[in-house]
Amino acid sequence: MLKTLLIEIGVEELPAVPLLKELKNIEKKYTDILEKNSLLCEFEFYYTPRRLVIWHREFKTSQEDSIEEFFGAPIAVAYKDGEPTPAANGFAKKCGVKLSDIGIGQKNSKDVLYYKKDVKGKKSEELLEDIIKEWVKSLSFGKSMRWGSLKESFIRPIRWVNVMLEDKLVDIELFGVKSAKTTFVHRISNFESVEVKGSKEYFEILKDGGITLFAEDRMLKILNDFKAIQTKNDLKIEIDDDLLDEVVAITENPTALLGSYDEEFLRLPPEVIITSMKEHQRYFPVFKDGELINKFVVVSNALTDDFSKVVEGNERVLRPRLADALFFFDNDLKNGLSTDGLEKVAFFKGLGSVKDKITRETKIANTLFDIYKIDARKEDLDRAINLAKADLMSEMVYEFTELQGLMGSYYAKEAGESEAVVLAIKEQYLPDGEDSELPSTPLSAIVAMSIKLDTLLALFSVDEIPTGSRDPFALRRAVNGIIRITTKHNLKFDISKTLSELASEYISIDMKKLQNFFLERVKQYYKVNPSVVEAVLASKERELVAISQKIEALDAIVNSEGFSEAFSTFKRVANITKDIDLTQDLLIDVKVFKAKAEENLYERYTKVSSLKYDSYEEELDALLGLKPELDKFFDEVMVNVEDKKLKNNRMSLVASIYKSILNIADIKEVSV
Repeated sequence: MLKTLLIEIGVEELPAVPLLKELKNIEKKYTDILEKNSLLCEFEFYYTPRRLVIWHREFKTSQEDSIEEFFGAPIAVAYKDGEPTPAANGFAKKCGVKLSDIGIGQKNSKDVLYYKKDVKGKKSEELLEDIIKEWVKSLSFGKSMRWGSLKESFIRPIRWVNVMLEDKLVDIELFGVKSAKTTFVHRISNFESVEVKGSKEYFEILKDGGITLFAEDRMLKILNDFKAIQTKNDLKIEIDDDLLDEVVAITENPTALLGSYDEEFLRLPPEVIITSMKEHQRYFPVFKDGELINKFVVVSNALTDDFSKVVEGNERVLRPRLADALFFFDNDLKNGLSTDGLEKVAFFKGLGSVKDKITRETKIANTLFDIYKIDARKEDLDRAINLAKADLMSEMVYEFTELQGLMGSYYAKEAGESEAVVLAIKEQYLPDGEDSELPSTPLSAIVAMSIKLDTLLALFSVDEIPTGSRDPFALRRAVNGIIRITTKHNLKFDISKTLSELASEYISIDMKKLQNFFLERVKQYYKVNPSVVEAVLASKERELVAISQKIEALDAIVNSEGFSEAFSTFKRVANITKDIDLTQDLLIDVKVFKAKAEENLYERYTKVSSLKYDSYEEELDALLGLKPELDKFFDEVMVNVEDKKLKNNRMSLVASIYKSILNIADIKEVSV
């Protein structure tokens, strides 16, 4: 039999970020618990800041009857000389029956003790309390709290519980709260609990009480309000998806409203205003003709026909925050950009201060500058590196740590630093995410690389190496950033040679671990067939730009039509030459040739290998184009002949072809 089931867990306001992080797991955890209890069926999960809701349109009122089987010890072990052993008696006790009720069954082709019993399914009502408790306790929101005299903890105090199977209340107790046929609607609509007679009636009660239960409906309402505000006022609201999700999670009756602030605050850098509004107030910034204007959008949770007081209140709250930011900004401009004091700011235990880090970064930057010979002034490079961390001493960055670097670029500009220095300071942490922008100039690229490389080398020097998912200094992201920067700006970076040169300034770095760490990131970075990456790395290529180009080339070839046929031929080439040292010179004597097929193969290979190619893909395509000549060679020529000179000559011919391919990738490593 099937009935509706409503489960509502009422809580004090849930913090948005922990809720959103756990959101993707909530339904799966409940599904797993239902499956474990043989009650798996479809359901829907809803949430507002004050409730977690499970809704079953059709829920099983009981488990299905089942058969439970028990297998015990082999008969030869269970009985000795016709008498039961402790193994037999123990099995009967485990099954809760007399030994005479135990039969014989088959397991792994052996006769074993066997018992089967019919198990009548339990009523769902008897299981619901344990199911709900297990589900709630499985939810992981990070920090939790205790309240009252309870020893148990949850993200926020639970204030009401309503579990109804159709119209009947299911008695459960959760965190000291007993279930009741009641719920709570919007506080402005009714502060007291509201009776719920039946589970189907629940949804109408919430709707009438000012609660939009479905998150999708709340988001749609907010976006429609945004659209109306933009159209009416001819402006543009900047929609941050993460902030939008937060606002959806903290409202039950959302209404987007337009507010304003004094124009004097527009003296602040736009990022300061936006950060202050987003981080502290969850406001959305507003633009007109591409410029930030003195407006903001707040999403209210109020239930009213007159929002004027709501707007006034939010404007009043924002003003002191922006006033503080303007005070910090003016003070910082007055004090100027200086690294004084950074010698007292620790970087990491055993690695000195931030000032020491700047010294190391400067050495790296100068080494890279000499290697790459970019079109820029060295004094700009030194100045950018030296000032990159200076804003750590500013009042603004002390208040808004996420603006480090960005504020330094504003202060550097005000101080009259060159455009190149200002830009390098601004872009020093790029890329700071998978889809992040990259440093826009070679000078900025070297600054960003130097910062990442010092962090990487310094932490490896004190054996602070990421393990598992632990990576507090984002060293994996740093390597990804170096890969992206070098490939964009065509900066040759050899994982072995360049790292070894830079590491000479550090004490006790395990270079093998460091290089393997880089190579592991390379394997994870490229979104292609993993064997393509393995094939390129197996060629011993260690320069990042070349690795990227070779992976791109091989991936295109592997995904092209006809590669599978060519692959079998060149796999055979690889197998034939597997015992040959390809690092040595391979001598081919045309005078030794006896068959027309080997002459033709040599002639075609000589022509292909002598040409200059615009890309690795063209070169690889030309080499793989030797397939017809190779097939004919294998059909008509015996390589492993008794004549040693002839054999070696033929082996050298085949090996030379594979050696040319190996300059790009070890093609035998590809999986097709």
